[in-house]
Amino acid sequence: MVKVAVANSDALRSDADLLVVPVFAGRDLGPGAAEALAALGTPHELLLEARGFEGKAGQAMVLPTFGRLPAAELLLVGLGERDQLDAEALRRAAAVALRAAGRARRAVTTLAQALPDDRAGAVQAVSEGAHLGAYRFDKYKAATREDSARDNGRLAELTVSMPDGAGGLDTAATRGEIRARATNLARDLSNEPASSLHPEDLAEAARRLVDKGVTVTVKDERALAAEGFGGIIGVGQGASNPPRLVELRYEPEGASARVVLVGKGITFDSGGLSLKPSEGMEAMKTDMSGAAAIVGVMSALADLGVRVAVTGYLATAENMPSGSATRPGDVLTMRNGKTVEVLNTDAEGRLVMADALAYGAESQPDAMVDVATLTGACMVALGMKYTGLMSNDDALAAELLDAATAAGEPTWRLPLPREYHKQVESEVADLKNVGTRWGGALNAGLFLEEFVAERPWAHLDIAGPARADETDAHTPKGSTGAAVRTLLSWLERRGER
Repeated sequence: MVKVAVANSDALRSDADLLVVPVFAGRDLGPGAAEALAALGTPHELLLEARGFEGKAGQAMVLPTFGRLPAAELLLVGLGERDQLDAEALRRAAAVALRAAGRARRAVTTLAQALPDDRAGAVQAVSEGAHLGAYRFDKYKAATREDSARDNGRLAELTVSMPDGAGGLDTAATRGEIRARATNLARDLSNEPASSLHPEDLAEAARRLVDKGVTVTVKDERALAAEGFGGIIGVGQGASNPPRLVELRYEPEGASARVVLVGKGITFDSGGLSLKPSEGMEAMKTDMSGAAAIVGVMSALADLGVRVAVTGYLATAENMPSGSATRPGDVLTMRNGKTVEVLNTDAEGRLVMADALAYGAESQPDAMVDVATLTGACMVALGMKYTGLMSNDDALAAELLDAATAAGEPTWRLPLPREYHKQVESEVADLKNVGTRWGGALNAGLFLEEFVAERPWAHLDIAGPARADETDAHTPKGSTGAAVRTLLSWLERRGER
């Protein structure tokens, strides 16, 4: 991981391998860019035009300095429109810079100077983006293991130049690192092959990775059966690796509120007896991205000094076909006593989530939020980049939407229409686990609402943004760690009330 520091220095005179400066759309030079280009002694307008560099977000261009600057190379990074600059633009630019740094080991940047009205926020964003952009999941690549052993090929140090004074800004850089580290932890967990991460392995990972002010308790299959967790048991009973419910509890002194977080932890989803086609299973190791997000969040609370008491639940199971698997038409009795007719065993996420939500509601928290790769229907509605948010509480929904905007994670609120509730009503049980194909994401939300005991609750469907098919700025191909930073922003703000 790259080391980010803040210095009260002139970036153009810093001894580094690489100098990173911003350029706005229309080749509008940002802090340090005009001076750096002037030092090269080349008409920059012609140079940038010849290279097709316009300062658009995501663009980067490397130029040799030929000894005219202390840095061996100059990297221009696009920020997009000047009047639309925000923290997310800085995160993305910092990540682009990391990926374009080549073999440079030490870099200095003026990126944070582009947002002078929020110096701490700018430094945090650059640090966060740099650490997110530096992420790689390459533990199974032999060539990369050899590269890592030689300690080559990655930027090791990034200095954020703030010549008007760096006092107190190291804290901002550290906060950015903490938030990125939590996100990268979630990425690591959900990128792990399902053969290496069964429910018990996820429980062990939680014990190992969440150790600062967080206590971890695990219910095994015997405890789950004895205590009425029919949904988790029903989903996991077809697998040779039994299910778990993992509780992570963070109790800061003088907590201002109590919240419950629930994450879907299906470590592999074959669809059960309602078997998926083979192409539908290819990415199903990431069906525990909601649980991974909760682990990431819980790992950062103490370091960020969050003043909210948080209990996280990982509802984890493998959904596999076998002679002992739940059959279509079976009826399960859930933790809150409601019965559910299972008509499609591939709609399993809502079953494990329902049990965990019902259990979490028993403590009467001030708010509950669940995170799940729940429905393909949400991807149909919102595409691959937007989280779908459903809630029974307008104030809570507004808080989460604001937090998502601040975190740079696109989120859109969807309704919970009362008139659709009949879609999840069963003729033989209290509920059924699927409705019609129309409004499938909303039907899933209405199903989950039956288990929150009227507590303020929000559901985040991350089926789209939890996984990316290609790298985009600070979002890598593969698992993205979706919702971690949104939840951290929300919890930090809750604790400041």
